[in-house]
Amino acid sequence: MHLADFKQRAPTTLILEQRSRYENDRTWCFWGDDKTPFAALAAHQWRIVSVAKADQVVRVECADAVYQMLSSEQFYSAAARALSNAPRIQLQMDSPLLSEPQSKGGRWHFQTSKGKFSAAMVVDTRPAAPVANDAALMWQSFYGQEIDCSQPIFEPDCAELMSFSSASPGRVAFTYVLPISSTRALVEFTVFAVKPQSAKALSADLAAAIEQRVKGAVFAVLRSEQGVLPMGLTPALKDSGAHDKGSTYVRVGLFAGAARPATGYAFQRIQRWAGDCAARIAGGGSPLAHTKDPWLLARMDTLFLQVIQRQPQLAPDMFMDIFSRVESQRVIRFLSDQGRLSDYAAIVWALPVRPFLRQLFRLPSWL
Repeated sequence: MHLADFKQRAPTTLILEQRSRYENDRTWCFWGDDKTPFAALAAHQWRIVSVAKADQVVRVECADAVYQMLSSEQFYSAAARALSNAPRIQLQMDSPLLSEPQSKGGRWHFQTSKGKFSAAMVVDTRPAAPVANDAALMWQSFYGQEIDCSQPIFEPDCAELMSFSSASPGRVAFTYVLPISSTRALVEFTVFAVKPQSAKALSADLAAAIEQRVKGAVFAVLRSEQGVLPMGLTPALKDSGAHDKGSTYVRVGLFAGAARPATGYAFQRIQRWAGDCAARIAGGGSPLAHTKDPWLLARMDTLFLQVIQRQPQLAPDMFMDIFSRVESQRVIRFLSDQGRLSDYAAIVWALPVRPFLRQLFRLPSWL
């Protein structure tokens, strides 16, 4: 889409899509205003978000940078419109690769189910290798259903970012609720754990979370979505393929650093990368891989993940502390990769010191 903005300056581009069609199969959320990319397509937005555990609830005002929801249905439609007006760009569906790209004569050659192709440059969003459980410090797994209730249930002005469940060994679990109206919402059950969780494994928890909210009211399931996001990729996986085949071939996507390690937020990070990469290509340069996070942010995310991996029971209190003790705009900037040094300091100051010191010096958890 960003390449399409360059019109005749864009190179002839072929997009090979493995799936046969696009569906309303996922939801992206981000903080922003009316100038934020794709904000005009947002299906809903919230000026209040909440974080809760047991009988404690923290409500955060975010009117200056509202929490916005973009459905994949809206995004895919916008993409189709943009590409239809870009004759130099072709989208080819149902086209999995049958062979890995090979460099020959200054071009990359590969075969798909639709035939053989070659290109001067390749941007590859596939993982560089089969992904093992230990490829990330933790995994964020979620399963959700968009439901329509027979009576008013939800508060459409407030999104539940995290409503933590009772403590479970080895995982952090919470419910994420995006109310679109008083009767309709996307309800997701999310788990942070050292191993990915399937939708089947999360289905009973999701059913319980929905029942807790509808309290016996009749509801219809409109659609479902699921996903698994890596949190804190191992350096070997994140760096593999970034430039492993030369500057004309780059790997990007979730397994190359597209998502924020400690949260899984990726959409706006990807938009920033896509804009920079398209500009570089349109200007005659080679494609760009994802930019590495600043050292301090990367170290904070890694340390945070190491602490909750080691002591997941601490996570609810830590998230409650962040949202209750830090000014909302600081939290939003930090979560949106726009944090200032003073924002980092405020986050650190809000968190308990001992677990992080223990992790830094690898001390036993009982100290």
